[in-house]
Order: sequence, then structure tokens, then C-alpha cells
Amino acid sequence: MKHFDDTESLITVRDWLRFAVSRFNEAQLSFGHGSDNAFDEAAYLILHTLHLPLDRLEPFLDASLTHGESEEVQAVIERRVKERLPAAYLTHEAWLGAHRFYVDERVIVPRSHIAELLHEQLVPWLDDPEAVGSALDLCTGSGCLAILAALAFPNAGVDAVDLSRDALDVAEKNVTDYGLADRIELIESDLFAALDGRTYDLILSNPPYVNAESVAALPPEYLAEPALALGSGEDGLDATRQILAQAKQHLNPGGLLVVEIGHNREVLEAAYPALPFTWLDTASGDQFVFMLRREDLGDR
Repeated sequence: MKHFDDTESLITVRDWLRFAVSRFNEAQLSFGHGSDNAFDEAAYLILHTLHLPLDRLEPFLDASLTHGESEEVQAVIERRVKERLPAAYLTHEAWLGAHRFYVDERVIVPRSHIAELLHEQLVPWLDDPEAVGSALDLCTGSGCLAILAALAFPNAGVDAVDLSRDALDVAEKNVTDYGLADRIELIESDLFAALDGRTYDLILSNPPYVNAESVAALPPEYLAEPALALGSGEDGLDATRQILAQAKQHLNPGGLLVVEIGHNREVLEAAYPALPFTWLDTASGDQFVFMLRREDLGDR
């Protein structure tokens, strides 16, 4: 890490960007919490630290930094390398499309395929988004999907559930920031345990789904996230099994269940050969998010 003691010659944004990319590559950092490569992550951290527009790097590349700004930029680059924290924990923000959310180490960094489906209001699977009167977000974490659901379905009351009180505290901040406290109820619950008698037109969940083998191989950036939000048993499906077993009694007639399961499609279909899963198209493919209607679930 001797390079951090020799930065006097770094003057411009371009200089610091090159330096950051070199250090990130040298340290063999892992990415995947908003960016997937050293350049994009370095650009984001520098622009954020300098309070510049995140989508306008080019005009500022040859701008000189003050001594104080250089110290701030070096500090965030150094923390990223030495502490191996996701960038979102350093900036306390994460983005899903155009929506910004506060995050810290109490919650997993938001990265859900369901977010892009909510942007499209789950059309064509929902005929009339305005007819959705109630929605549930299981394993809400930072509250991001609950918030996006409230924005997508303007007439819906949304319950946001998490087992972690710490996570719900973060979700409360985000719900307040979006001015949705009158429409989103935060509930501490182990999945459906505290939801007796509650039914919904739509249930969403991005539950823990990493299998035990993959958890054991996770890089430090992912291990910095709450373990409760990552692993879900030997095959990664423990939480999903509970959801499938109990969802029907909490869905209204015609209601939809939408669940993200990572790379577990093949394992899930082998475990439930009789269920008519509909796999929803996302920018990354059609293997990550399934949908079932209440009537598909049968008596479980």
C-alpha cells in the first residue's frame, strides 16, 4: 500500500481516476454492488466525493482538485482498498434505476431484478396497476422494493416485512425520505409469521438465496453485508420454500407472487416439478425471477 504515501503529483480528476483504477486492480477488488469493474467504481466514488453529477465525468476530467478535495478522494479510495467495503457503504447510497436509497452495513446493498419489473408495473401480468390495492414486500431490507411498489401502484397500501430490526430502521429512513410513511407499514416478522389474517393482491420478495457452497466462497465485499440477507440453507432455497408453502393463504384471488432466486432456477424447478412457474424477462435474462398466481399454488 506504499502508493498511498506518494500522491503529491496527482492533481486532476483524470489523475485520481487513473490512480484509483490502478489500486483497485492491484488489490484485485470484487465488484457487483452497483458497478462491475474498477473504472466505473472509481469514477462513481470520485464524482460522489467531489459532489459532481454522477453521469458527467468527461467535463471534469482535467479539473484540478484543491488540497482538501485530494485528501477526501484519497481517503475514500484507500478505504475501498484496505477495508474491502462495497462502495455503497462508503457513500451511504445505492441506486435502482433513477431511484436513490440510503444504505449502510445494516442492510444488503440493493440489487434486485424485481426493480426493473416494477418500473414496468408488472405489465402484462397485471392488467390494471391502479387496481392493486395491497402489496407485501417480504425481506424488505432497505425498503427499496416496497418503495418502488408504492410508486408503481399508486392505490396500494404496502406492508414491508423484515426479520431484522436494524434493517427496518434503515427502511424507515428511506420511506420517510420518499414521503411514503402513510402508505408503507414496516413490520418486524420472520416472513409471514406476524401477518395472520393479512392478504394481498401482490407479494414481492427478494429473499436470501445464496447456497452454502457459494457463501463459503464469497469475497470480502459480500461478506461485509449482513449474513442474514445472503445465505439460505444448503441449496439456497430455505426461505423460498417457506414462501411457497405459505403464500397462498396471504394472496387474494388472482393475486400474484413474484420472487427473485438468483441462479437457482434449475434447483427450484427440480424441487417443485408440478408448479407452473412463469419466468419473467429481465435485462439479465429470464432465469432470476419467477411469478405464480394464487391459483397456481394449490394446497400446500
